[in-house]
Amino acid sequence: MKKHSIKLILGVVILLGTVLNGSAQDTTEEKDTARDWFVGNPESDNVQGLSVDKAYETLEGKESRTVIVAVIDSGVDIDHEDLAGKIWINEDEIPDNGVDDDKNGYVDDRYGWNFIGGKDGNVEEDNLEITRVFIGLHERFDGVDPEKVRKKDQEDYEYYLKVKEEFESALEKAESQYVFYKQLADNVLRYHTLIKAYVGVDTLTMSDLRDVQSSDSTINAARNLTAMIFQNVGPDADFNAIDEELSEAKDYFGAQVNYSYNTKFDPRGVVGDNYDDPYEKYYGNNDVKGHDPSHGTHVSGIIAANRSNDLGMQGIADNVKIMAIRAVPDGDERDKDVANAIYYAVDNGAQIINMSFGKRFSPEKEAVDKAVEYAEKNGVLLIHAAGNDSKDIDNRDNFPTRKYLNGSEAGSWLEIGASGSGADEDMVGSFSNYGKNTVDVFAPGVNIYSTTPDNTYSSFNGTSMAAPSTSGVAAMLMSYYPDLSAAQVKEIITKSSRKFDNLQVHRPGQEDLVEFSDLSISGGIINAYEAVRLAESMKIEKE
Repeated sequence: MKKHSIKLILGVVILLGTVLNGSAQDTTEEKDTARDWFVGNPESDNVQGLSVDKAYETLEGKESRTVIVAVIDSGVDIDHEDLAGKIWINEDEIPDNGVDDDKNGYVDDRYGWNFIGGKDGNVEEDNLEITRVFIGLHERFDGVDPEKVRKKDQEDYEYYLKVKEEFESALEKAESQYVFYKQLADNVLRYHTLIKAYVGVDTLTMSDLRDVQSSDSTINAARNLTAMIFQNVGPDADFNAIDEELSEAKDYFGAQVNYSYNTKFDPRGVVGDNYDDPYEKYYGNNDVKGHDPSHGTHVSGIIAANRSNDLGMQGIADNVKIMAIRAVPDGDERDKDVANAIYYAVDNGAQIINMSFGKRFSPEKEAVDKAVEYAEKNGVLLIHAAGNDSKDIDNRDNFPTRKYLNGSEAGSWLEIGASGSGADEDMVGSFSNYGKNTVDVFAPGVNIYSTTPDNTYSSFNGTSMAAPSTSGVAAMLMSYYPDLSAAQVKEIITKSSRKFDNLQVHRPGQEDLVEFSDLSISGGIINAYEAVRLAESMKIEKE
């Protein structure tokens, strides 16, 4: 559910528990900041932005090369006005001729590839990974006598019990939330219309409601619901807008019930691959947009939106191409698709891979590990969003990760948390994951304005926005300093990050205060200007 939507209905649903059973979702209030704050400069703009313009002042007159950034995501609107000229084109592939002209195994991959599609269409919704894990374990252990579990299966059985408990709890919560919001969505407008007709007015006021006395339980419920909305939202409450937000909430939890946690829902057949083979390649289709490319388009704009036109916003990197790779449905991405997306990006020339997705389970992690290792060996920088669960991922999984199953780690990997615009106790996004040993650095991810499909623009929150903020700076460095390795770019980004001595911030999702420096390895926020200065000094030292 969109963060900015819930704010409107939060107060309403808190009070409606006396009318309809249910519970409210926690949310945070957004601050009113300039829409392009994330590229701004702390000194001149009074925001904790990336100092992008200041960095380009330092780079003025220098030559740059084009850097390819692969965006593994939900899809990208490659026709967006602000991404014109910024989309990677496979020049060796003749478009739409049904032939694999460049012999890379993917037919007509002109702009990238879609690993969650097939000849008959695309995957749109999918399960969460916990559902798929539960299904596999349930088939093995459902009805098994605990006393008769074989010793070699004991560890798997105990894991099954933990997954089963978590899955069933999540499903029950989703079902109850769906019923709650459905009741609200079904009744808000109906009750408002009913009580207006009962009172006999076109525009209802709180004073009208005070005089309503009826033996009809429906009329009383309509009066109570409408009065609570007035009390909480105000006398000018827009009931149509509230109904729209409640409908979004209903649809959100409805999707969880119907798709995310539905053990009978399996959309994979449309892809046509052998899903039991995690190392299979060369499946999918060339539809890089998909049914809803909002997320991937927003991510792409942060990295690459044209800086020289007068359209909606400016991206970070000025000489970059976006390779669009679709692997993320409305649900959890599958390990096989993630691995193949990484291989595709590396084999087709990407120097940076942006991964603004994540999940708590990774049953085919070995396949992903091999792909990450392949990317690292080929000098590709992998940038991953830390996740939006307000959790310490030192102690909670958020896959994919830099850590391999054998205990070693990928060196050219950056894990990114989300920061906001101000240097105060609310500087860290309340939703952001963090970790002193797992999150490398923070980057702007709160109220980020960027491109969305059909030549539109919107503000999103998430570590999904912080990752491309990092990818944009990394692309800038690789573009102007082409001799830098992926590992060196990582080092520059973390070392040059802006530090805040003794700054106390709210631990994400909590009220207690902690040192900002304790939430990541570097203890800082990315600073493009200082990163350029450090890259320049390293170049001078080499010379």
